Amino acid sequence: MQDWTRDNGRLVTELEPNEAAVIRGLVGEIRDMLTARADQAPQDELAELTGMRAGPSTPPEESVLARLLPDFIRPERDSFEPEAESSDTAGALRSLHEPELIEHKSGVAATVLDTCPERGGGVSLTEDQADSWLSALNDVRLALGTALGVSEEVPEDPPEDQLQREHYYVYQWLTWVQESLIQALAS
Repeated sequence: MQDWTRDNGRLVTELEPNEAAVIRGLVGEIRDMLTARADQAPQDELAELTGMRAGPSTPPEESVLARLLPDFIRPERDSFEPEAESSDTAGALRSLHEPELIEHKSGVAATVLDTCPERGGGVSLTEDQADSWLSALNDVRLALGTALGVSEEVPEDPPEDQLQREHYYVYQWLTWVQESLIQALAS
């Protein structure tokens, strides 16, 4: 892959077939995870009548999905609010706002899948599409980082396990793709 550059107001690059396959595959997996989570939303007759969507009130159990859909509030340790009330508030906020978050994340994933050529080749994005790419790439990096246990304390050396090492290199490559796109947007 070449660095992202600007050309006549658009952000452009060339993707090798394997690079396009990696991006499309990982973004597609994130979209599928989000769709499965949205399908878990309770079916509510009142919501159907009013058009208001309600999502699950409990956080996802799977660590990657929990990282992509974090709690909307976190109880403070010194809070005077009882833990049960704090949990009720977090559940209510999740139920109200998670569908919007899933819709946004699914939308940026769709933009990437629509603009990333299946067999590699030229990519040409508007600034709005580039913002969608940044958001979707960030979601993939969050998912990979969670699965790999990446944190600020993790050394720069790749994991010893072969499969984890390959995922780690993909994580680093996606970081570079994202940084290159940010630099092109800023130019």
